[in-house]
Amino acid sequence: MNDRLDAEERTEMPDSMFGLPERREYPMPDAAHVRAAEAYFRYCPEELKPRLAKSILRFAKMYGVDVKSGTVLSYAGK
Repeated sequence: MNDRLDAEERTEMPDSMFGLPERREYPMPDAAHVRAAEAYFRYCPEELKPRLAKSILRFAKMYGVDVKSGTVLSYAGK
């Protein structure tokens, strides 16, 4: 999988592969997308940031990504 998802790939992804599954936002099918979710974290609505931060850390662990953002870590309670 490359670093960009087309509409068909995104549609075929299960909800569980998204940082915010109910909104199908922040897809994280691989390490590159985990890094992108970390980079775009600031655009997430404030009330959803704790859930997204925890999702980012969960996917990061799955793909061996080292999350460096202090903001993401603080929202995740780390």
